[in-house]
Amino acid sequence: MPRRLATLLASGALALLATLTIASPAAAVTPAQRLSVLSSWTQTSASSYNSWNSARVNRAPWAEYNFNWSTDYCSSSPDNPLGFTFNLGCYRHDFGYRNYKAVGQFPANKSRVDSAFYADLKRVCTTYNSVVRPACYSLAWTYYQAVNIFGSVAAVQQADIDRAAQMKAQAEAKAATR
Repeated sequence: MPRRLATLLASGALALLATLTIASPAAAVTPAQRLSVLSSWTQTSASSYNSWNSARVNRAPWAEYNFNWSTDYCSSSPDNPLGFTFNLGCYRHDFGYRNYKAVGQFPANKSRVDSAFYADLKRVCTTYNSVVRPACYSLAWTYYQAVNIFGSVAAVQQADIDRAAQMKAQAEAKAATR
């Protein structure tokens, strides 16, 4: 009899515990926690970029933060001008702009988000051959200036891309004759 009573009590305790666990959701993310993560993902460092990109690829653990992951990449400017892969830098820039606007903290963080964008693009440039790297850096600077001054890479003009294309072609031709 005592064994049966112990089993009943244990079963009841487990059922109650399961009900309490299911019925009590995890504590909601606070605005301070959301801002802390947002700040950590919008710094100029490669580790900040890597953390953001890891979260971008695996969003499930971050769902309760309600981040806006939408993007139009580099707006109406080329996402990968002259083959330089700027699309993810533009994506992280959109992430910073959209999420800081959503929490009413955009003006205080715009400059840092723009600087992180420029750092991301320069890191992209370092992956290219030193012969074409100056053209990449030129475009990175142009894209940065567009967001810094106008708030959008849509301000990049075709003439800017043509100038970088000419730099790239001249550098490649010079390297081929060596």
